[in-house]
This record gives sequence, C-alpha cells and structure tokens, in this order.
Amino acid sequence: MDCLVMRLCGPMQSWGTTSRFDERETDRFPSKSGVLGLVCAALGRDRAEAVDDLAALTMGVRADAPGALARDYQTATGNYLASGKQDAGRTVPSHRYYLADACFLVGLAGDRACLASIERALASPRWPLSLGRKAFPPGEPVMLPDGLREEELVPALRGYPLLKGEAGLRWFAIEDPEHGAVRMDQPLAPFAQRRFGPRFVRQEEHDVPVPAAD
Repeated sequence: MDCLVMRLCGPMQSWGTTSRFDERETDRFPSKSGVLGLVCAALGRDRAEAVDDLAALTMGVRADAPGALARDYQTATGNYLASGKQDAGRTVPSHRYYLADACFLVGLAGDRACLASIERALASPRWPLSLGRKAFPPGEPVMLPDGLREEELVPALRGYPLLKGEAGLRWFAIEDPEHGAVRMDQPLAPFAQRRFGPRFVRQEEHDVPVPAAD
C-alpha cells in the first residue's frame, strides 16, 4: 500500500469533532474530517462535491510535538434566540479551545493515483489551507518533498524523520477497521451536508530514531 505523509505544524490548530454552538473544543490530534477538509481546499473541491474517494483513505497521525491546550475567549452579538428571531442586543460568550505550537506528521494511505493528485495539489493549493479553523493557517508547508512513499502507513510514520524534537518515543493515532476508540469524524457525504460516522482509532507509542534536522 502507498501512503502520503504531510506536515501539520502551526502556532494554533483546532480539531473539534463533537462540540457545537458556544463551546468549541479540540481533540488532541487532527481529525480525519479536518484533514480531508484541508485536502479539499488544496484540490479546490467544493463543499457540495462528493468526497468518497478521500474518505476511503486510511489515516494515521504521529505527534512530534503535541502542543499545549489553550483557550480563546470571544463574544458575539446579534445572536439568534431559540424562537429563531435575532436579538441585536444579546451578547453571548464563547470559549474556543486550540492546540498551541503543535506539530503532527499525518499519513493517508490507499490508492496511489489519489494520493499523487493530493500531493500535486498541496504543492500549489487552489484555496488557502488551514489547521482545523480558517483563522489557523499552517506555520510551515504542508507538503513534504518526499511525502509520497511506497510503504505501509505505520512503517512510513515510524521511519520518517521527526519534524520537531529529539529522537525517542512518540505517540501515534492509527485508524483501524475493528479496534480502538470510536471517533465521529468519518465523512459520509459532501461536507456541505455535515454528515459524519464512526471509525476506530487505536493509540500506541513507538520509538522514532531519526531526529529533526537542525
């Protein structure tokens, strides 16, 4: 199986899969829906277009720098009431969580032609890329020059040089067909429909022997 590894590093990133409305949480590693949303932006694929080919890819994550959980306090006015009417004088506080200074190596595995088209798009994205929210652009290029690899997903993630930090143990989040924690971030329809289903993700630790380049 072929795979494509990508660099998701930036001062701020957020990967929420369950929160809505005023409280916006983030998971501790990138969500599949968020990563495929980034890929769609690179490809220039509209939110109403099908994503079946992308959803069929298997995803894995290596946390080179897990980052620190941080919170942004915001307020908004002119919100809608439960009745559906807008209240111009109503101010609502919002707590939005994000990961500060995190860096992840993310791999997608599957059809090589699909992966190659993603690699080309990441080299020259049609639309701006973001790390979970539009306000969070990548701090470094997402595309890696040697990212398309003839390897299985886990060996590729284990063997790729660290993006940040010294050699040693790193934790991984690997999509699995049968085992692991359930995450509701598997796209089931075009993103405009906001329909997501479950997938299994197992977490494990591996030694990464190749440190980041100076």
